[in-house]
Amino acid sequence: MNRALRAATIGVLLLSPVVLSACSAGQVTQTATQERDKTGAQAQVGNISLREVQLVSPRGGTYEQGDDAELQVAIVNGGADADTLVSVDGDGFGSAEIEGPSAASSTGASSSPATGTASRGSSDEIEIPGGSAVFVGSDDYTVTLTDLDEDLTTGQYIDVTLTFEKAGEITLPVTVANPDESETRGKAFDFHQEEGTEEG
Repeated sequence: MNRALRAATIGVLLLSPVVLSACSAGQVTQTATQERDKTGAQAQVGNISLREVQLVSPRGGTYEQGDDAELQVAIVNGGADADTLVSVDGDGFGSAEIEGPSAASSTGASSSPATGTASRGSSDEIEIPGGSAVFVGSDDYTVTLTDLDEDLTTGQYIDVTLTFEKAGEITLPVTVANPDESETRGKAFDFHQEEGTEEG
């Protein structure tokens, strides 16, 4: 993703919570909300908004029991202060591995709201600077759900809980994403007999 496109995307993501808040004026206030859309689940807790939350489409179209699945999510911090994703939990998998750049390669790195780059900290946490966004599944950060309890195919989901140091926790249904390309079909069966063959 080039810098201009990333900046435009972050701008849209940062504005979305403001628009949603304005539309909900006069209604019952909730500290955590969630919804589903065509490109993955969305949710908000405190100043943290989650967009396009989904599991990467597996090769062959199906995760088998015991497989690992990679989580994709855009995490947007609409507040002024940084917040940190400290854990990912759920009932449909063994554990979650949060990985980021090694401390050696990230020493002295700084964050910029314009680029949405996370501060480089512990590899088992993800810090999201204030007024910025982090793209898990890119930006050198990954969250892997290990040892799935059962088979999962496109459109099926598991409930995943993300916990942030300041905003708190939010649980949402995370579906298996549609494949980028249609699965290759096998050779079609020819119902017509080959020319020159006769029934016995």
